[in-house]
Amino acid sequence: MTSGQYPHVRVEGEPQERGRQYGEQARERMLRSRDAYEEVFDHYAAWSWDKVTREASRFIPPIGAFRPAYLEEMHGMAEGSGLRFEDVLALNVRTEVMFAAKARQALSRPAAGVGECTAFAALPEKSGGPVLIGQNWDWLVHTFDTVVVLEARQVGKPAYVTVVEAGLLAKLGMNSAGIGLATNAIVTDLDRGEPGIPFHVLLRSILDAETVTDALSGLQAGFRSSSANYVLASADGVALDVEAAPGDFSRLRVATPEDGLLLHTNHLLYAQPGVTDVSMWAMPDSAVRLQRARAIAGAGDRSRAALTSMLSDHADWPRGICAHADEREPRLEQAATVASVVMDLGERRLWLADGQPCQTPYRELDYGAFLAPGPALSTG
Repeated sequence: MTSGQYPHVRVEGEPQERGRQYGEQARERMLRSRDAYEEVFDHYAAWSWDKVTREASRFIPPIGAFRPAYLEEMHGMAEGSGLRFEDVLALNVRTEVMFAAKARQALSRPAAGVGECTAFAALPEKSGGPVLIGQNWDWLVHTFDTVVVLEARQVGKPAYVTVVEAGLLAKLGMNSAGIGLATNAIVTDLDRGEPGIPFHVLLRSILDAETVTDALSGLQAGFRSSSANYVLASADGVALDVEAAPGDFSRLRVATPEDGLLLHTNHLLYAQPGVTDVSMWAMPDSAVRLQRARAIAGAGDRSRAALTSMLSDHADWPRGICAHADEREPRLEQAATVASVVMDLGERRLWLADGQPCQTPYRELDYGAFLAPGPALSTG
């Protein structure tokens, strides 16, 4: 459904300056995203955009306590794009606001068209040498018009690349320290929109990490507002799957690879006492996608070619691993694979299908120089 390659946005410098550059280069897509989510929130929760931004403002204190530089960056995005800071903030806490208590009450039926992601990490013992991590990113179809490839060099922290909705801090990606990130949405009974560290802020913190342990420490640094799954890997052969429910460190479950492989879709795989998983109600295709991923990746071939073939699987059409919009659903509930990504963390290479991988060839992006290990930008 894309009309071509997703645009690249390259930024560098201090947080507000990077945000300003981001906003200037991605202005049109940020405006589209803001307008699209105004429709989405009205459809799902009957909330006006003013109400959404008021709800989002409750997250300023926890973000500020966690990583105040991210607020500076969002101010820069607003300055560069012409949006209000409140608009940019609302985009970055869309997950939390969508599942706030009143919004959840309004969601009286499952959003069957809205699934999000089949993710994996494959270690060298099975992938033939490189550490590979990636996913299909499935989300609402308006995202075809809002995705960008954000390439950032920052002062005092690793450079990173993320495939992301314009205006958000981060989604999936990798950094110059060899850390890779894939992710899955999850919904539990604890997702009540209580102010805490938002999902997309935590994703960004992982791309600022220099080790997998640093990334895990960030996920435990405070009260998380929403459920999510995080697939973490590093070029030196470490990989973890982290299921997180809203709460502190006690609401995390960590798993290591089985036979060199991690696979995850959109429901909890590890029991958490006191947590009820409602992901199957919200995203019933998750179980089938996990079964297909296990069947294909479990066959033994974990090469990049085999994994990209897995990401093109159409079993359970139209909601397979390679997802297509279900025309039976209302327009604002239709979802599809908007990007497919495989990353080689050692070589710092990224293969991106700008849309569904069944019909969009992967293009190779060599970030060996941009993400070369070494000192970050200095203030001098």
